[in-house]
Amino acid sequence: MKAAVWHGVKDVRVEDVELKPTKSNEVVVRVAYAGICGSDLHEYLEGPVFIPVDQPDELTGGQAPLTMGHEFSGIIEKVGPDVANFKVGDHVSINPTVTKGISSDDLDVYDGYSFIGLSTDGGFTSYVNVPEDNLYHLPEEFSLKLAATIEPTAVAVQAIKEADLRFGEKVVIFGAGPIGVLVAAAAKAAGATKIVAVDLSEIRLRKALEMGATDVINPSQVPDTVAAIKNIIPGGADASFEVAGVQPTFEQAIDATRPRGSVVIVSIFAKPISFNPMQLMNAGVKLTTTIAYSKETFQQTVALVSSGQINVEPVITDTISLDSIVSDGFESLTSDKSQAKILIDLSKD
Repeated sequence: MKAAVWHGVKDVRVEDVELKPTKSNEVVVRVAYAGICGSDLHEYLEGPVFIPVDQPDELTGGQAPLTMGHEFSGIIEKVGPDVANFKVGDHVSINPTVTKGISSDDLDVYDGYSFIGLSTDGGFTSYVNVPEDNLYHLPEEFSLKLAATIEPTAVAVQAIKEADLRFGEKVVIFGAGPIGVLVAAAAKAAGATKIVAVDLSEIRLRKALEMGATDVINPSQVPDTVAAIKNIIPGGADASFEVAGVQPTFEQAIDATRPRGSVVIVSIFAKPISFNPMQLMNAGVKLTTTIAYSKETFQQTVALVSSGQINVEPVITDTISLDSIVSDGFESLTSDKSQAKILIDLSKD
């Protein structure tokens, strides 16, 4: 079968691979659709970031070269003898996080984690082995194409939960890339009445409006971004989400938030930034972070997306073949700001 295999920086090859033996607690998933994540793009442009190269991953045993892809949906083709709650033909969403499973669910991911598709073979192929613990049932009538967006949506839902957002509150989102616009959609589902998206790209701001933002701000078109936010939300936002990963937006997120409001860092910062704690203390703002999601959050996201309470369809901007994953996938995401979520259609392979 064909797979998109990471070998090195700007070296992802579509090549023939063999499915590894299926373990007793695993199922074989026939992949329907798989999304290209921002972390996949980082691995393509500047990796290895998460992909293990010098030695096998501690939790999964995987090592480069490996098949990428951690945002995917599919249908179970085969079940191992120890699998109890799934059967052949079930439609499934895959939670790609692999953890030690020792701590409570809310702390588990912070005790060390790996990812299917980044530390072991993933979903940019026709068939993949997935442990039963990483599977979630989908309604059979629900679109497997839309289901491929559940994983990044879970990141957004977890961010909303970290902010302890309540009905009627007001938020600002710095960064209107794929995760940023999904945060807008999740905030809308959570009952936010003002959702301000901030980005330098007019194309991305239009996407944010389509996904649930009520207002948008392009910093290049206003003299003072924070003042523009407070003109829309007098007194400051109840919660701000930093999804851009740069120093200016980190500082603006603090300044745009009301006293005792929350700033949630959602983005992966490519390099360290400087931080003056007094900016935070004088503003009376609470700072928190989020990485991935809990199992509870993933299950909640499956329900939110499959019921239509979070409309993910607008985030999908292109559907391509596996053979064109480099040119129409990674390279397109690098150069074309109109792209949000690009899916690989493996349903016919």
